[in-house]
Amino acid sequence: MKIRSMTLACAFLASCAADTPVEPAQDPMQGYEEVAATTVLNAPEPIPGSFAPENLFQVKRGEYLVELLGCGSCHTDGALEGVPNFDRALAGSSIGIAFSNPMGDRRPGIVFPPNLTPDQETGLGSWSDQQIADALRLGAGRHTGRRIVIMPWQGYNKMTDDDVAAIVAYLRSIKPVRHTVPEEVLPGRSTDKPFVYFGVYRTRDND
Repeated sequence: MKIRSMTLACAFLASCAADTPVEPAQDPMQGYEEVAATTVLNAPEPIPGSFAPENLFQVKRGEYLVELLGCGSCHTDGALEGVPNFDRALAGSSIGIAFSNPMGDRRPGIVFPPNLTPDQETGLGSWSDQQIADALRLGAGRHTGRRIVIMPWQGYNKMTDDDVAAIVAYLRSIKPVRHTVPEEVLPGRSTDKPFVYFGVYRTRDND
């Protein structure tokens, strides 16, 4: 059986089509436009004096890991469209990511990558180290325990305790940025917020 695959890894920006009926067409990409998402983004520098000198190595390792894992490509506003706002580096995205089938759901479920800076109200400032670690390595939400949709926690689950601690220390060391991202949109609901599709889909025919 031949399987044709199609990768939509943050590749298509929904043209505010949540309330626009999708007409049958030969081209399944009608109504979408391709965008060049930012895939490499420098992690913001730690704030001097925000950590003890003896923790410098740990914080710098966390910075390296956050950059290596590409956290900024989703958690920086505008990066999903290829126009990152560096004043909001790691401060969450007002552009969402759809997590349901773009070919079958006219109104997909959408999540908005959250604020990872240590802002007390809109970021991780009020989270415990363990809550951040659980979100990173287990995909667990802070209070609900629900799995975080889209985030590749299955891969991060293999990180060592030292690496997770380094990331937590780094996220606590960067500049807090107040930025509230939109609430998650449940499948079937409409939204006026921009979003991209993310995922890999394949055909089911036997041609």
